Amino acid sequence: MDLTGPWETLDVEVDKEGVVVVRLNRPDRMNAISPDMLEELARFWPAFDAAPDTRVAVVTGAGERAFCSGADVGTVADRSRARTGIFERENRFTPLQNQVRKPSICAVNGVCAGGGLHFVADTDFTIAADSATFLDPHVSVGQVSAIETIVLSRRVPHQAVMRMMLLGRSERIDARRALEMGLVTEIVPAADLQERALELARAVAAGSPAAIAASRQVVWDALDRPLHDALRIAWPILRAHGDHHPDAQEGPKAFFEKRPPKWA
Repeated sequence: MDLTGPWETLDVEVDKEGVVVVRLNRPDRMNAISPDMLEELARFWPAFDAAPDTRVAVVTGAGERAFCSGADVGTVADRSRARTGIFERENRFTPLQNQVRKPSICAVNGVCAGGGLHFVADTDFTIAADSATFLDPHVSVGQVSAIETIVLSRRVPHQAVMRMMLLGRSERIDARRALEMGLVTEIVPAADLQERALELARAVAAGSPAAIAASRQVVWDALDRPLHDALRIAWPILRAHGDHHPDAQEGPKAFFEKRPPKWA
């Protein structure tokens, strides 16, 4: 499958270092999530994960006004849509939901509202433009806030998520406050956001793919487990990699020989 499309609701670029930029591409609708976008993202993430030459994905929004305004309001109230009530069938549009093994970065370039928070919650880390704002308007429009806020509550202070959820559209969080909360890891000028996201993605892509995959596996898995259980599960994965994977020997060797590593 060609990751670059054609797509109707996405704009995908792949560079020679294995960095994939996927833009939510409905700027006239503030990049709102439509059924077509859900379907395309459900195809994109497994294809990205399976592609042999891709290392890391950057998720961002087209245009300057919005990253993602959430679900398209025209489809939320459409009761004709097929709904199963089964989480795994209806939620396949983020890297976490697709159990993607490769790292992903979210670059928030404007308004991030409601369902847009899925990408903040379900990528490995987020950076934001200084113009970015965050809000969860679900309860203000009669909808339940659940999936994205549940994941966020595992990653940022619970009270901060509860406040954002309960205040709905009355609470608009600016980039500075998002950084204080841990919702984002870095703020950059809006004009520099894509360049910085690519810089970070290329730094991630330079690491051992096998070591990154194993590290992501154990740290994400730890969110669901008591501390000691997580440590007991992580230890044999760490040891198996260190004892048997060629990257564990190549990394130190390349360091001492002052050359770039050649990962397996």
